[in-house]
Amino acid sequence: MVRKAIIPAAGFGTRFLPATKSSPKEMLPIVDTPTIQYVVEEAVQSGITDILMIIGKGKRAIEEHFDRNFELEHELDAKGKQKELDAIRRISSLANIHFVWQKEMNGLGDAISYAKYHVGDEPFAVLLGDTVMQATPEPVTRQLLNVYERYQDSVVAIEEVAPERVSRYGVIDGKNIDDDLYLVKQFVEKPKPEEAPSNLVIASRYVFSPDIFYYLDETPAGVNNEIQITDAMRLMLQKRAIYGLCFNGQRYDIGNKLDFVKAGILFGLSSDDISEDLKKWVKELAQTL
Repeated sequence: MVRKAIIPAAGFGTRFLPATKSSPKEMLPIVDTPTIQYVVEEAVQSGITDILMIIGKGKRAIEEHFDRNFELEHELDAKGKQKELDAIRRISSLANIHFVWQKEMNGLGDAISYAKYHVGDEPFAVLLGDTVMQATPEPVTRQLLNVYERYQDSVVAIEEVAPERVSRYGVIDGKNIDDDLYLVKQFVEKPKPEEAPSNLVIASRYVFSPDIFYYLDETPAGVNNEIQITDAMRLMLQKRAIYGLCFNGQRYDIGNKLDFVKAGILFGLSSDDISEDLKKWVKELAQTL
């Protein structure tokens, strides 16, 4: 039973400057909800309510978002704005959220290693704080947990991308063993398209057995002189099986400008407040293109 999740959210967000100069990229809103709240809600909908966030300099707004704001609550209550009051009170009661600060930007692997004492000897999920998943009927993290519970070994979310885009990601070489499930044979970090073993790439969600921390301790600095989680998984493959699941759903990397715009439109289409007006605008826009 996986009870804990780790959300790394310490990066600078350089792809979205200047917006992220003083505001965390994870707080960029999709319609009216910060990106990282969608990530927390995915964990909760997957059955996990014990969450550790790894944050860094300039990320205090994330802590404040998940804390209560009594002055704002009082103001909303006094003005009879019950809908808004219920919405912000819900945020602080979503899950048991803890925070730890990454002392320096030293890679995703290093960020995850900060969770070692919180996790202990338990398996855990990792959800990147700047990536939103849209999936039904089960959240992507729940899909991974189903695989972990079946095989009792680590599993990563994977997706197909165009071959020319593989150099942006960690890529798997694997054997298809069941529908959309692969037994990983190797990980390759950001290969050239002609050298990539496949076009199946790691997609921002993981479930690890606790021994990943041993392999992180043994992992030397890699790309950008940082501790890469892909390198630790490559070491782990020498002793343990790792699976890759082509999940059912859609991924939006909010650090990517196009994905950010797409997510705003698609999530807006399901918003009760603006969906009809937005649908009309999209139709009008399509006619001008």
